[in-house]
Amino acid sequence: MEETNNKNILVTGGAGFIGSHLCEALLKLGHNIICLDNLLTGSVNNISHLINDSNFEFINHDIVNPFYKDKIDEIYNLACPASPIHYQYNPIKTIKTCTIGVINMLGLAKKNNAKILQASTSEVYGDPQIHPQKEDYNGNVNMLGFRSCYDEGKRCAETLFMDYKREHDLKIKIVRIFNTYGSNMTKNDGRVVSNFILQALNNQDITINGDGSQTRSFQYIDDLIEGMIKMMNSQNNFVGPVNLGNPNEISIKKLALKILKLTNSKSKVVFKDLPDDDPKRRKPSISLAIKNLNWKPKYDLDKGLLNTIKYFEEVNNIN
Repeated sequence: MEETNNKNILVTGGAGFIGSHLCEALLKLGHNIICLDNLLTGSVNNISHLINDSNFEFINHDIVNPFYKDKIDEIYNLACPASPIHYQYNPIKTIKTCTIGVINMLGLAKKNNAKILQASTSEVYGDPQIHPQKEDYNGNVNMLGFRSCYDEGKRCAETLFMDYKREHDLKIKIVRIFNTYGSNMTKNDGRVVSNFILQALNNQDITINGDGSQTRSFQYIDDLIEGMIKMMNSQNNFVGPVNLGNPNEISIKKLALKILKLTNSKSKVVFKDLPDDDPKRRKPSISLAIKNLNWKPKYDLDKGLLNTIKYFEEVNNIN
């Protein structure tokens, strides 16, 4: 994460789970940060410790509405609900954020001659038919399903980024983020790691969708932030997309059992119906990130989970 000059950096979705960690990391590198968030899924609590920093500014704003600011050097576009519960609650809003919002941010980057990074997602691969997923795989997405507002929205965002590069020679970067966990996750976001940890800490049934044989690859938040900053600082001719994820694959059932063990929980594991279009396997190929960014995850799952369990114990006042 080596840096030289301090920059004016805009982070959209900066009060969210990933965005708040990114704002903090960029502040530590000496940059001036403008955090844009409409607080639909983000929280002021995530950035409360940054508010008094003279190099940090929070603006409550929805990127679906135009935003004007001069002297911006870089933009990290993270604005968008990222968990199924949130993006399915208001699917049209999700699509607007990924299209109109993205166009607004690309326009802002063009006006400032700024470099802009799009936080895309492994969901662009849908329910993949190849394994592991490489960046040149075009995916298997159901464009009519309940998840498609997010999957297709993010795919369209990537298209817009590439078209702005081709048409306006904009300096762009695209990262595809695989399942990420850590502190500042919201309690009700419906993601599997936070769900399992909270259920285990409260000795409630741990609920698994399907039989638990489906797999995911989980990366700790600190690894992702390092990868995103390295991508932003990479050579302009490397635009991506590049996968950022931990290639260590684990079944959902094994994850549940691991969290039970780490929390010393008395919870029982119960099984529910599998939602439509739930991917069976998810694992990134990260050879491109290793080659072009000299990046790979450092945190193993146990260490990352213990940190995350500690965070949820604190926010829930559970002893």
